[in-house]
Amino acid sequence: MSNSGGAGERQYSNITRGVFSRGRSLTKLIAAILAGTMLVPLSACGGSDSDTSALSSDSASESATPSESASPSETSESSASPSDDASAQSDANSGSYNASGAAVDMLATLPVKGRAPKTGYARTQFGAAWSDVDHNGCDTRNDILKRDMTNVTFKSGTHDCVVKTGTLNDPYTGKTINFVRGQHTSTAVQIDHVVALSDAWQKGAQQLNADQRLQLANDPYNLLAVDGPANQQKSDSDAASWLPSNKSFRCQYVARQIGVKHKYALWVTQAEKDAMTNVLSGCPGQTVPDGGGVVASAQAGGQPAQTPEPAQTTQAAPAPAPAQQSGGDVYYQNCSAVRAAGKAPLYQGQPGYSRKLDRDGDGVACE
Repeated sequence: MSNSGGAGERQYSNITRGVFSRGRSLTKLIAAILAGTMLVPLSACGGSDSDTSALSSDSASESATPSESASPSETSESSASPSDDASAQSDANSGSYNASGAAVDMLATLPVKGRAPKTGYARTQFGAAWSDVDHNGCDTRNDILKRDMTNVTFKSGTHDCVVKTGTLNDPYTGKTINFVRGQHTSTAVQIDHVVALSDAWQKGAQQLNADQRLQLANDPYNLLAVDGPANQQKSDSDAASWLPSNKSFRCQYVARQIGVKHKYALWVTQAEKDAMTNVLSGCPGQTVPDGGGVVASAQAGGQPAQTPEPAQTTQAAPAPAPAQQSGGDVYYQNCSAVRAAGKAPLYQGQPGYSRKLDRDGDGVACE
């Protein structure tokens, strides 16, 4: 019994160890299986960083596509570029202006303000008088005389630059003037700034730079050859205080003033605007000139072209308006002093004129 009992105990012990051994193996197997099922999502989480960065990169590139953000070209178009300002002045000395339309419409765009103080104004603020700004070898005065007159002849040895004689159909008076260059006759025809420089100074030109003021003073678009006494009478008046006696030219005259003021960003006073509006009410179709000089239809002014007596031509020389405003005690040592005082050119009969300043003896000193 004892032997069989001992054998039975040993057999039981072996069975128990086997069962526990299998149990441990099964436990390991189950643990392994469980570990394997857990490993998949763990590995997936481990790769999520790279996937997310790739997504972030795609999102970033999509948010920066030209279709969804302002491109550099679109940004530049939304604001004025420097080239726009430059192009506005590119024709400053060509005698033309790239503007069109009814003068009354352009007048409506001009700012309306009071006059600024004349403080600081001098002719020299607009550069040397009649500078050769287009570098053609001729001063501006002779350029305009040549443009606006017919039957022109030139002083010998000047390369067709200095005008000797010519015929002017004066737009301001409607007269025909036979121009002869000379000490007592040159002042019969003078060059007028349609928008006077003093007027421009008080209405915005103070804000222009030196080059722009030089252009304004020599821009053929703002210059006309006219009757000398009429020019002296006008002085620095605007449309509110002076208009040409030739009524048929007033519409064109006012339209050119509007064009000049628009071109150089100048303003008008309320009285000036009212006067311009009144003139244009008689010619609502008047357009802003796009070139220099006088339109032929308004040149004769309705008066027959008549050659004046010689006395009529020379009357302008001894009687410029400024000569009546002060005595003859004004003295300039040289033309540099005249220009520094803003008085160039000096016409014979004006204070400070002397023959030593008028080297060619044509009645116009310090040209």
